[in-house]
Amino acid sequence: MVGSSRRVVVIGGGAAGFFGAIVCAETHPRAQVELLEAGRSPLTKVSISGGGRCNVTHHCFEPAALAQHYPRGSKALRGAFSRFQAKDTVDWFSRRGVALKTEADGRMFPTTDDSGTIIDCLMDRAGRAGVRLRTGAAVRSLQRVNEGFELVLRSQEILNCDRILLATGSHPTGYALAQSLGHTVISPVPSLFTFNVKDKALQALAGVAVDPVVLTLKLPGQKPLTQTGPLLVTHWGLSGPAVLKLSAWGARPLHESRYLGTLAVNWLPNQSPDNLRQALLTTKTEQAKKLVLNYCPFDLPRRLWQYLVLERANLAETLTWANLPKAGLQALIQELEQGAFAIAGKGVFKDEFVTCGGISLKEIDFKTMESRLCPGLYFAGEILDIDGITGGFNFQNAWTTGWLAGQAMG
Repeated sequence: MVGSSRRVVVIGGGAAGFFGAIVCAETHPRAQVELLEAGRSPLTKVSISGGGRCNVTHHCFEPAALAQHYPRGSKALRGAFSRFQAKDTVDWFSRRGVALKTEADGRMFPTTDDSGTIIDCLMDRAGRAGVRLRTGAAVRSLQRVNEGFELVLRSQEILNCDRILLATGSHPTGYALAQSLGHTVISPVPSLFTFNVKDKALQALAGVAVDPVVLTLKLPGQKPLTQTGPLLVTHWGLSGPAVLKLSAWGARPLHESRYLGTLAVNWLPNQSPDNLRQALLTTKTEQAKKLVLNYCPFDLPRRLWQYLVLERANLAETLTWANLPKAGLQALIQELEQGAFAIAGKGVFKDEFVTCGGISLKEIDFKTMESRLCPGLYFAGEILDIDGITGGFNFQNAWTTGWLAGQAMG
């Protein structure tokens, strides 16, 4: 290609595709970069992320530590993050006029709290770099021709190029195009979702939050999975960061068990079993005349305590601490330490749909994101068998793999 310009086509106008296109065009000014988006508008996931604020990345600037937040793909990403990680993302946006801020839980957002800031930046940089963006440009087929590729759009238009970047997220079209060029697709299943619990008394507590709790997920024929963090009660069951992390790490076994299992909740993980029992016994003596229902010796929401007393431990409304029997004491301890809830399916996490599964990572060179099976074909983002827990990690995968592909394609 010496003396001539290389033609690059990026399929998919999400975060990974946009970033890959921009990096390619900025790094290789002579490359002709065309970005194809099947929908009417690009960057839709960026728009809705973080409740419309866009959780750009996570404040974790050590590659090995950053990689540990990915249930699938952590090993491959560790090397990739040594070349472009969260700090590089922050610097990239900062140099282009977008400042990011860090919240208490490590999530990073634009200081404007508006995803439009990120979209405007990406659109502006793509335009300046000479990326040709085409919306409503769905690709029907893709095949190898000589040393390049031929694409046929749904409109019957034919395009030829030297390099292809597939960044179609979890859309079936992207998987089909990759398979047509010899790639293996590991069956995609949902990740990052909430748990449905059919308990009307629990659902009546919607809005109650406890931080931290320890959750233990038990599924038939599987080793128990445990996560710690904030828990939120919802109108359909349980949510919050601890549940979302558990759903990510357990995505495949949960799918195999048809989202049926048992969730054990330790509401007071900072209390040792001995301390917990002693606190209840002390309360029994010192608050003898008070109703168990009305006096909680722990820092728990009042409505939650009353639910645990009445609905879970089956204690009477009129029971005083002095009259709490041994069986009642044990029932309270059981519910506080390992109350068991039957999971009866999965809900959704806002509109941010993340999948576990995708293109097999064994078939990708993670130094360049180029296919090991089809030279000139590159991958970035969620089309790969990579997914992170909630908190900006899935976008960081998009920025990193898009950057590596963009650097290499030109």
